[in-house]
Amino acid sequence: MSEVSPTVTPPSGKEASLSEAHEAQTDVFVVTTASHGEVRYTRQEERKLVRKIDFVVVPILLVLYLLSFLDRSNIGNAKLDGLVKDINLRDYSTALTLFFVGYVIGEVPANLVLKKTSPPVWLPTLTLVWGIISVVQGLVHNQAGLFAVRFFLGLSESGLFPGSVFVFSMFYPRRERHYRVALLLSGAAFSGAFGGILAYGIGFMRGVGGKAGWSWILILEGLLTIVVALFAYWLVPHYPMKSRSFTDREKSIIAARMQADRDSLDEETFSWDGVKQAFTDPYVYLYGLLFHGFAFALYTISLFMPTIIADLGYKAADAQLLTVPPYFLAFIFTMTIAHISFVVNRRLVFIIGCALLAILGYIVQITSPTVAGRYVAIFITTPGVYAGNALLLSLPSENVSGQTKRATALAMQIMFGNMGSIIGVQLYRKPLGGLRNVNYHISHGLSIVWLGFGIAAASTLWFLLSRENRRRDALQAQNNGKDAEQSQEELKRLGDRRLDWRYHV
Repeated sequence: MSEVSPTVTPPSGKEASLSEAHEAQTDVFVVTTASHGEVRYTRQEERKLVRKIDFVVVPILLVLYLLSFLDRSNIGNAKLDGLVKDINLRDYSTALTLFFVGYVIGEVPANLVLKKTSPPVWLPTLTLVWGIISVVQGLVHNQAGLFAVRFFLGLSESGLFPGSVFVFSMFYPRRERHYRVALLLSGAAFSGAFGGILAYGIGFMRGVGGKAGWSWILILEGLLTIVVALFAYWLVPHYPMKSRSFTDREKSIIAARMQADRDSLDEETFSWDGVKQAFTDPYVYLYGLLFHGFAFALYTISLFMPTIIADLGYKAADAQLLTVPPYFLAFIFTMTIAHISFVVNRRLVFIIGCALLAILGYIVQITSPTVAGRYVAIFITTPGVYAGNALLLSLPSENVSGQTKRATALAMQIMFGNMGSIIGVQLYRKPLGGLRNVNYHISHGLSIVWLGFGIAAASTLWFLLSRENRRRDALQAQNNGKDAEQSQEELKRLGDRRLDWRYHV
């Protein structure tokens, strides 16, 4: 097989599709790209390259997100170990809320900075900053200090997840992205299990250096983040065409895979038009509403699970360890659902199913008269919530084209979604206003309501995106290929609005 010459110029206005690219009899793909001309590669070459991309791209971003989730949620473990009493924390829920206020404010600006800089500079810098802030969190002495630290922790963490998903969207065709996003969310579930074990062990350091156990939990986990951040400057990948980890041949195949998927790899300069397109696309707001419904449950589980288990009658140290099994099951379930979703190439039906599973868990949590029943309910709710979030958070990366628009849309989804987190942590109080809220039963009921919002958003997206796909099928059939005469620049500008783009549902 001959190497692809980067000097070959493709015919004007033509672009290969997946059906055009694949020659079934010989298992050879032929794609005409804007950057590398005609590229021919075998399925074996492609599989080998995908394994290499997985090795270069996924592990470091997975570790960074695991640490970000650990550093935002370990306050739940610290609470059990004496944080509230030692600093006279009168309003725990507001401390949690301020994290999400900073997170929401920082989302869109952080991803725009990523688009104007580069992943190996911006993502490790964010990690280093929040690691330092996490250490400072373990040194606070009063409520005001904790409030300030939590706000800046949220601000500094805000760009990591949407930034990581954007990086995935530069390496993987659309159908492959959700599986890698699911890995990030499974990392969040794993961080919950890991955090429970760490908190149990570090809790025995109370008194060392004159500091409480909760202080050491926050300090040591923050120091771990700082160390990883320093290595991340060398490990976080650059965009494909600028990466030194891939040969010219591999870069040409990456470009061909993206081109065949109707998603050009040519690096776009930052454009305010792309930002405007994201803010005027109604589907982007539905992605945000979908996460809004699920984020309420996601973050109340991660921040209140140690407290909920302790309220079952367990000692603080035992409650830390009892958080591990539900998170481990959530990790396994998330990856299983992600794989099944990948095989059948469906997203929204599984998102709705995961929401229904989580609702069942909340119903058991509310109605069960026994400690065992309420603990088992956590094993039902947690997998449903984490798996649903893993699938829905990949939707903008799969369905939004145009790099600036996609970067903005990813940040917008997290921004609008985490408004649900702000509401959620405020509604997980005892008492809740004038209501006793015994065992958080009212709060669990409100989680069901918010998951209902998520189901409504998923159902609406399913209907609208499917209808739009059918409309484009009909129009393209009527045009008899006339849309292929559009220039590459025009197709790039249209992005997901182009006639040959199909939404993943």
